[in-house]
Amino acid sequence: MPTTEIKTVAVIGTGVIGASWTALLLARGLRVLVTDPAPDAEKNLGAYLKAQWLTLTEMGLSEGASLSNYNFVDSLDDHFDVIDFIQENGPERVEFKRTLFAYLDEKARPDVIIASSSSGIPSSQYASACRNHPERVLVGHPFNPPHLIPLVEVVPHGATDRESVVPRVMEFYKSLGKKPVLIQQETPGFVVNRLQAAVLMEAYSLVRRGVISAADLDTTMTASLGLRWALNGPFVLNAMAGGGSFLHFLEHLGPAAKSWHDDMQKHAFEMTPKAIEELNRSVETTIPTTDLNALQQERDRVLLRLMDLKEKSTLLK
Repeated sequence: MPTTEIKTVAVIGTGVIGASWTALLLARGLRVLVTDPAPDAEKNLGAYLKAQWLTLTEMGLSEGASLSNYNFVDSLDDHFDVIDFIQENGPERVEFKRTLFAYLDEKARPDVIIASSSSGIPSSQYASACRNHPERVLVGHPFNPPHLIPLVEVVPHGATDRESVVPRVMEFYKSLGKKPVLIQQETPGFVVNRLQAAVLMEAYSLVRRGVISAADLDTTMTASLGLRWALNGPFVLNAMAGGGSFLHFLEHLGPAAKSWHDDMQKHAFEMTPKAIEELNRSVETTIPTTDLNALQQERDRVLLRLMDLKEKSTLLK
């Protein structure tokens, strides 16, 4: 598959993820073609881009960055000759994606990579509908919001071209300022969402059982694990806790951790209507009364400072 410089990206879907991708692409000086059949999608996208441009400016704009360098189109039919990359952000429904990817595979140039932002559906479940070039299909799953959080999970399916397509995707995301990680094997939910789900399910169990309040549970994360995990991953932290030896950590705390995990399984949270309602009653009174938009803006401001400090560090990037 020949290498083509990516100048124009098609973004399909302008929900939270698609709009955020669009903002990032514009900030990196790319031209973007956007499509979404939802009512008011174009108006909502315009408002979102204007609201986020200050944050993107603080992060640093690339040469050619412009809020006006996108076109909202009803269909991509007349634009496939100029599209160099496709980022799909449609509904999380397999049949929808099968139909959409079959269409994109038929219309897009052979060298154009088609990436899905799917948060949990492996591309093998819809790439089989692509009769021309299924090898250029994969998942490029960002962490929300993509214009701010650098991680993106690159998840090829069994027939994805790992010699050409995967390296090109990794380099493209890096050029956007992202930190792509390659997921070697398809697994439901990929990696980040599985890790998040593991923590969330235990949090739900602890609060529902009355072990801790929802407000204090949030504090345990933001005042401990969240702070450390923003700087070092679990394996590095384990090695640090083991005096520089990951093996020593496992040998020393492994048996205790195993007993904790056994207890977690014993008290696992079950997603039943009754359990959900009981948990909600415990949580709803703890949701901040502060304007959530203001809370999000403050979160983004602090995240920017944290990421800037990490980027300037020689050890914590």
